[in-house]
Amino acid sequence: MDVLLAASVSMVAMTLIVGARYIAVSAGFAWWTERRLPGLYAGQARQIRQEVGWSLASAAIYGLPAGFAAWGWQQHDWTRIYMDATDFPLWWIPLSILVYLFLHDSWFYWTHRWMHRPRLFRIAHAVHHASRPPTAWAAMSFHPLEAVTGAIVIPLLVFVIPIHAGALLAVLMVMTVMGVTNHMGWEIFPRWMVEGRVGYWLITASHHQRHHREYRCNYGLYFRFWDRLCGTDRGLGKFAGSPAGAAGRN
Repeated sequence: MDVLLAASVSMVAMTLIVGARYIAVSAGFAWWTERRLPGLYAGQARQIRQEVGWSLASAAIYGLPAGFAAWGWQQHDWTRIYMDATDFPLWWIPLSILVYLFLHDSWFYWTHRWMHRPRLFRIAHAVHHASRPPTAWAAMSFHPLEAVTGAIVIPLLVFVIPIHAGALLAVLMVMTVMGVTNHMGWEIFPRWMVEGRVGYWLITASHHQRHHREYRCNYGLYFRFWDRLCGTDRGLGKFAGSPAGAAGRN
């Protein structure tokens, strides 16, 4: 019973952390949006309330496996998370971040394409695409079925692939920030980056905006690798009211 209680407390605590992280980061970028582009989200109050509601439900789903993994790490040393940087070669720390991001991106690409099958889209993924256009609050606006597919990836990886606790925090930070910034409705990164060599491989709001407008393309999360390999990359999109291309709002 004590074991069950401890695991439950860890999962509840992680749910609260994920929810608070979502509120803090999305609110911060929404505030920045209002400062940079006043009125961009005008008329979207109802949509934003729905995005927040779905996102908080998703936070609970994300918190359960994350809390279980945290409990397994702290209480039983079940995971491959380590604290001493010398446990593995130092070069593994940055490489592990890239490995985690690539594996997460790969899982996301293929499950995202799966979610665009007509029946699954109607059942689940339509919730996310109901954000038209998406806002800084839409990053976790998922149907529970879709939230489950996203929630299990990192918790499963920590049981298999060694990662320093600091590197894991970096992965979670990238996941959170890119999830929000890719849905903001404007490009926060400079044109030279988005339309240059970096943007050729990395996904920003300009790339993901096209997915939200055309649906059948640009499925990736962090990298354009799978989109390019599978012929689903249609390049950068435009934002509403933007006279130019990708970074037209920057």
